[in-house]
Amino acid sequence: MGLKIPERARVDQIAKGLWITFKSMFEKPVTIQYPEVKRHEHPRFRGRHVLNRYDNGLEKCIGCSLCAAACPADAIFVEASENTDNERYSPGERYASTYEINMLRCIFCGYCEDACPTEAITLENTYEMTYLSRWDAIYTKEKLLSPVPEGGKDVPRKVEPGSFNRSIPIMEDPKD
Repeated sequence: MGLKIPERARVDQIAKGLWITFKSMFEKPVTIQYPEVKRHEHPRFRGRHVLNRYDNGLEKCIGCSLCAAACPADAIFVEASENTDNERYSPGERYASTYEINMLRCIFCGYCEDACPTEAITLENTYEMTYLSRWDAIYTKEKLLSPVPEGGKDVPRKVEPGSFNRSIPIMEDPKD
């Protein structure tokens, strides 16, 4: 007991399908030739994570683990260590000695970026992330750290005692 479709209805549907096919043959294709041509990302696109630095080269991450607490996928692991004046990594008392993000777990929600009080972790617009094993998918601090800005010094560095007394510098309000 199948449903019977009138003969005229089938012919109309076939003609409509052929017309759509014929019409689309003359439209510009939407295919992007990927390796040669990069796709334009939208302004709010969330891609690869980056650990940022200050202009003087110090790391912004103070090892507070708020990003790890905010991550719903439990993809971030942070281990903090103490800064000393002989070995300074960040302006605060502590720095992230170990910072790892498991990219297989990450859902790119941006909660880590929102939770960070120093704007240390940001999701940039890089979407080219490949790995051949599970170990390659764990991004360590060395992979995540941005390069030292021009005019800055690399860490660890020796500083004068008492030159850093705030872990979070005074920030400006957003302008947009």
